[in-house]
Amino acid sequence: MQQKSKKAGKAKGKQSNLRTPIVVVMGHVDHGKTTLLDKIRGTAVAKGEAGLITQHIGATEVPLDVVQDFCGSHFGKEIEIPGLLFIDTPGHHAFTSMRSRGGSLADLAVLIVDVNEGFQPQTIESLSILKRFKTPFVVAANKMDRIGGWHTTTNAPFAKSLKVQSERVTEVLDTRLYELVGELYKYGFDADRYDRITDFTRTVGIVPISAITGEGVPDLLMILVGLAQRFLKDNLQLTATGPGVGTILEVKEEKGLGTTLDVILYNGEFFAGDTVIVGTSREPLVTKIRALLKP
Repeated sequence: MQQKSKKAGKAKGKQSNLRTPIVVVMGHVDHGKTTLLDKIRGTAVAKGEAGLITQHIGATEVPLDVVQDFCGSHFGKEIEIPGLLFIDTPGHHAFTSMRSRGGSLADLAVLIVDVNEGFQPQTIESLSILKRFKTPFVVAANKMDRIGGWHTTTNAPFAKSLKVQSERVTEVLDTRLYELVGELYKYGFDADRYDRITDFTRTVGIVPISAITGEGVPDLLMILVGLAQRFLKDNLQLTATGPGVGTILEVKEEKGLGTTLDVILYNGEFFAGDTVIVGTSREPLVTKIRALLKP
């Protein structure tokens, strides 16, 4: 079980009573969900900060320090949230119900789309989940480095990468982004490239990225932190004491342990020996916590 409430106490140099925003990463299989998280984790490891990254089952905790280091001088000031908690949802169609649970749990979402392939069946399914749960989201238009003639600037902000591209490459990217804008419009969303948006409450931001080279990833992280800070503060208020409230991601049998629940705890506290009530498809299940494990 992942005790989020006990970790979400401090932002960089500033006390905060905000918990870590939960960000679900959704999209079609092979469009780059796990690669994106690997890039964020790997960059932190390369900076000697492996100890700050906690890899849980299906979730990655990224403290604000790591986000700030990735973004460098482009990072905003006076950020109160403690970081970001990413949930990597399975992309295969067999995991539809788990993706749906992830969507309902999330404060924010990243819908990752291969900019060269566009919308695919699981992209559309993910979009319908986000729409149903009214989850704010941004679109990560991935694999821009695969456009023919692309010049890579590793881990660079999007604006910096764009400056070194030829006019032809820029035009191809713009065309593909406008195709995504058109697809989103079909499903009832106004969208545009993120740096052309003045009101993120009305328009979905599309962030061109490469999960492989890291280009555009600083922009994506800054937007997620900015959206959480500006629009979700009321939802992120933390009560670090009192009964625990969480969401179950997965139920499984662990050898030597028996039935184990992977849980995101987003308010209050859990202790071994506590009585908990778990919703099931039939009737509520009342049981006791035998042990709390952090993988």
